[in-house]
Amino acid sequence: MRTALAAFVAIAFAALLAVGCGSLAGFLPSAAAESADITLPPGFQISVYAGDVPNARQMAAGPDGVVFVGSRSEGKVYAVVNRNGQHRIHVLASGLNQPSGLAFRDGSLYVAAVNRILRFRDAAQNLEKPPKPEVVSDAYPSDAHHGWKFIAFGPDGRLYVPVGAPCNVCPPPGPLHSTITKLDIAGGRPEVVARGVRNSVGFDFQPETGELWFTDNGRDWLGDDQPPDELNRLTRPGEHFGFPFCHGDGLRDPEHNAGRACSEFTPPARLLGPHVAALGMRFYTGQMFPERYRGGIFIAEHGSWNRSTPIGYRVTFVKVEGGRATSYEPFASGWLKGGSASGRPADVLVLPDGSLLVSDDKAGRIYRITYAGGR
Repeated sequence: MRTALAAFVAIAFAALLAVGCGSLAGFLPSAAAESADITLPPGFQISVYAGDVPNARQMAAGPDGVVFVGSRSEGKVYAVVNRNGQHRIHVLASGLNQPSGLAFRDGSLYVAAVNRILRFRDAAQNLEKPPKPEVVSDAYPSDAHHGWKFIAFGPDGRLYVPVGAPCNVCPPPGPLHSTITKLDIAGGRPEVVARGVRNSVGFDFQPETGELWFTDNGRDWLGDDQPPDELNRLTRPGEHFGFPFCHGDGLRDPEHNAGRACSEFTPPARLLGPHVAALGMRFYTGQMFPERYRGGIFIAEHGSWNRSTPIGYRVTFVKVEGGRATSYEPFASGWLKGGSASGRPADVLVLPDGSLLVSDDKAGRIYRITYAGGR
């Protein structure tokens, strides 16, 4: 009896420590989802693209059928090679500090490892003997809490790098905390482009306007149903999105509002589910999916970790019309059944053929969603 009680306490304590990492639904082991478990709109199909990519997080398309994949807990960077219908997985790097985010440009792979941005030159040329990394920048904070990153190059050629709050909720202890920055990879210091951002682990640039849209995870411990996660739109450099003073569409923080009016800050473009842990997001730029999905946003919802009834664990779709997010709906679901989760979507990526990849950091899989129905 004591042994069983001790085991239960250990599991519960570990779950509480896993801030932002998983609910009990995501924390406890379960079998990986099979394709038949996932519900999609009519005409869509899902299959396993690669099945052995432990803790798969952000993805970046490389040349000649190569998809680079970062991890977090594994400390590894992978290259998934798809040629002639066969997939081979290479470990490009290991022993890194939470290398969750990565971006590919001009033959080089850039990897965010908490306080450092690393560059692997000619990353796809010799996957059997990968290059050694160069340090592009070590100017970022070294906090482990919300220290993992999602990165991407913007239309201006700069590398965009978020810096999360090193806490659940607190005033930023440093000038880069709770921001999104951009970095000139040729040299220079990070430049802040957005403030009041608690923890963005996904963003993309609207293809027509170049505007930055990003997800942001709301704070914890205000109950099951508040605050919401957010989808935000940056219309001018330096905008403040409210954290830690305000959350969602006008919810004042009970501890850290400091007398600020929520009307001072930029409101979300769309409220997302409370504690769904919205991570990777991409504008759909392909032609395979029906017209209604083109120009909209797919979001990987990693899933709640401290909600009494788990939610998220799915891919959602936001329709964008005239610069406005006009709808928010489930797209791919089935990783969560009752209180048990078989997977946790972490990122999405549009391939050149228009199909959509979904990384699952719990099952260590990458799925591919295609469309074969009528238009």
